[in-house]
Amino acid sequence: MNFDFSDELKQLRDEARRFLAERNALAAARRVLESDGGHDAALWREIGEMGWIGAAIPEAFGGAGLGPLGLCVLAEELGAALAPVPFSSSAYLASEAILLAGSAAQKERYLPKLASGAIIGTLALAEGPGALTPARLGAAVAGDRLTGTKQPVPDGAAADIAVVAARGTDRRLALFLVDLAAAGVARERIATIDPSRGHARLIFSGAAAEPLGPAGGGERLLERLFDRAAVLFAFEQLGGARAALDMAKAYALERYAFGRPIGSFQAIKHKLADVYVAGELARSNAYYGAWALSQEAPELPLAAATARVAASDAFYLAAKENIQTHGGMGYTWAFDCHLYYRRAKLLALALGSTRIWKDRLVARLETQHDGALDGATGIAP
Repeated sequence: MNFDFSDELKQLRDEARRFLAERNALAAARRVLESDGGHDAALWREIGEMGWIGAAIPEAFGGAGLGPLGLCVLAEELGAALAPVPFSSSAYLASEAILLAGSAAQKERYLPKLASGAIIGTLALAEGPGALTPARLGAAVAGDRLTGTKQPVPDGAAADIAVVAARGTDRRLALFLVDLAAAGVARERIATIDPSRGHARLIFSGAAAEPLGPAGGGERLLERLFDRAAVLFAFEQLGGARAALDMAKAYALERYAFGRPIGSFQAIKHKLADVYVAGELARSNAYYGAWALSQEAPELPLAAATARVAASDAFYLAAKENIQTHGGMGYTWAFDCHLYYRRAKLLALALGSTRIWKDRLVARLETQHDGALDGATGIAP
C-alpha cells in the first residue's frame, strides 16, 4: 500500500515551503513573541489569499476541496516554519467542527469566511488545568444564552467565532457556536510558554449561543473532532521536529571544537541519530493517520492516537537535543532554539497532554485486541 502524497500535493508542499522561507516565518514568530503576542496579521492574510485555510473545505463552500491530505501537507510546512498564525484553530478545529456537525445554513454562513481567512475560528474547551470531563464542565447554556469561563483558548483574542463546549439544557455536553464580537463576551490575554501563539480567557455572561450538532451529541462529536485534529497536529509537530533536527545538524557541521566539527564527535552523532529515528517513526505513524483520515477508515481512532503520541515525543526530543547540540549558546535568547522548544511544549498540550493520548492509545489497543479475541472465539462483541 502506498501512503505517499500525490504529485499535486507534493507541489503544494514545495510551494508552501518556498513561500514561508521567502516570508521568513521564523523571524515573524520571534517578532510576535517579542511583542504582545497574538499572530502575524499580514502573513495570515496572504495565507488566506492563497487558499490554504480552506484546503479541506469543499469548493461549494469556498474552499479548495483538497480534502484532509491538503491540510496535512500544509500543517507540516507551517510547523517547520513556526508560522505565527491561527491556522490550527481555524482550519483543524473550528472549520472541521462545522464540517462534521453544522447544518446546511451554518456551513453556508461560516465556511466561506473561514476558508478565505475573513474570520478566524477557534475551539473553546478547557476550563483550567486538568482534563475536562462532563462532570467538571462549568460552562452552561440556558435557553440560547451561554455563561461560563474558558481558558486557555488558542487564538481566543483574535478569533471572531468560537465552537464552545458547554452543558446544554438537558445537562449533557453539547457544542455551540458563539460570535465573540457580540454582547456578553469578554476576553483577556493570558501568558503561555509560547507567546508567538496567542491564548486568551473567554468570559461568557449571557452570550448568544447557537447549537452545533444534535443535542447531547457533544462528547461523540468532540471525540471525532479530536481524532481528526490529532493527525493534523501530528504533521505540524513533524515539521517542527524536522526543522529542529536540521538546525542542530547545521550547527554541528559548522561549530568547531578541538580542531574538528562537533558533529564528528560520537556523543553528538548519537544525539542526532536518536532524533532522526524518532522523527522517522513519527512520520510513518503520521502518514498512516493521514491515510485513515482521508479514507474515513475505522482504524482512524487508533491511528490518530498513535500519530499524536509519536509526533509529540519526536518534536520534544528534537527541540531538546537541538538546544543541547548548540551548547551554552542554545539557551540564549539570541538563538532560535528556544522558539522550537516553546512550540513543542505548547503543541504537546493542544488537544490534551501526551499522557492523556497515551491512555487513549492503550484503551484503543485493548479494545482492538478484545474485538479480535471475540471474533476468534465466535463471541459477538
